[in-house]
Amino acid sequence: MIQALDRQRTIFLHGLAGKRSNVPFHAEALRDLAQQSMSARAWAYIDGGAGNEETIQSNRSAFSHVHIRPRMMHPNETADFSSTLLGIPLAFPVLLAPIGVLDLICPKADLHVARQCADTGVPFIFSNQAGTAMETCAQVMSDNPRWMQLYWSRSDELVMSFVRRAEAAGCSALVLTVDTTLLGWRSRDLELGYLPFLRGMGIAQYTSDPVFLELLRKGGATPQAAAPKPPITLATIAAMLRLKSNYPGGFWKNLRSSEPLEAVRLFINIYSNPALSWDKLRWLRTQTRLPILVKGILRTEDALQARDCGANGIIVSNHGGRQVDGAVSTLRALSAIRQQLPRPFPVLLDSGIRSGSDMFKALALGADAVLLGRPYAYGLAIDRHNGVRDTILNLLNDFELTARLAGCRTLDDIDADMITTEFKVFPQNGI
Repeated sequence: MIQALDRQRTIFLHGLAGKRSNVPFHAEALRDLAQQSMSARAWAYIDGGAGNEETIQSNRSAFSHVHIRPRMMHPNETADFSSTLLGIPLAFPVLLAPIGVLDLICPKADLHVARQCADTGVPFIFSNQAGTAMETCAQVMSDNPRWMQLYWSRSDELVMSFVRRAEAAGCSALVLTVDTTLLGWRSRDLELGYLPFLRGMGIAQYTSDPVFLELLRKGGATPQAAAPKPPITLATIAAMLRLKSNYPGGFWKNLRSSEPLEAVRLFINIYSNPALSWDKLRWLRTQTRLPILVKGILRTEDALQARDCGANGIIVSNHGGRQVDGAVSTLRALSAIRQQLPRPFPVLLDSGIRSGSDMFKALALGADAVLLGRPYAYGLAIDRHNGVRDTILNLLNDFELTARLAGCRTLDDIDADMITTEFKVFPQNGI
């Protein structure tokens, strides 16, 4: 891992020679440049959220209500911010969050990200809605840690097939995402009338799965009502042709086949399960030895329930503001949850991380690690794999210097004494 001071010097020396980074260092500049590099549909899906997007704003504004209290005259010539999470050594307490349908940004996007995770040593959480199968991504990651996100579908057999594949692909944990049993009201996507799954995007984990393919051969998993058919227009025909191109095998192989359309119909009918309950987590705990983290927790009672049902950790997340508009910010929820769920039980924070100081504040409030989400997708849009790498390194270097300048040399130094907050912690039964 490149040390912050060494990389900082290199950047300034390159600047002396008239060379500047393609990837902006400021969060808003990164986001603005990414928008210029994406189609309107890709931007809406990656950047957008539910409703009026108040939750997205809340996730970000919460960090401005937490302030770092630097401690002076603490020698910081050396520092070590490594840790171990669920038996996995981490040079820095950060992982890349699962983001679905990255292929909206560029072809083979998940592979670009996987390779840069391998190069930087940051674990990658494979998305359940990826454009590249988990096995293919695992092949380019060598021994670098990877986890697998899991949505609970209407078929328990399919869920277990994903689990067994994750085990075989060397994933060291499962991330059971529980806040997406229904698709949120995502205004930007609705305005465009665009859902990428209908074009065969983001379903590679399914079309590479033997159980899914067997269900497809048998004609489906559950007796769902017949899927409504869109009006036949030139746009419909173009979308169907795109679907055949996106589906495994390519356009010419699929031109006369109905399988791509039938696969999308099956996926739409099966991928989410509104009947998901804690009993499923208890059952899953008996089916695999992999650690299970429950992602999507915002209330203390849910955090405690997850632990009691066998989870090995939780991820405080509101899905980046994409599911419930007006939901509590993750940083505020983290503070309350950690008070009721003390260490050593792992609590991670997702949604809203944009800088090294954000990461510092989350750790000081009790997070064992953070998930970086949209920023690495922005970096991917700007400069493909180099953009992912630079975005990761910018966060890590920013965090390292922030922590050292605050007088912290290890993660143990980053505690509640290092910050002051403007918001009150909710009572135990409040979140």
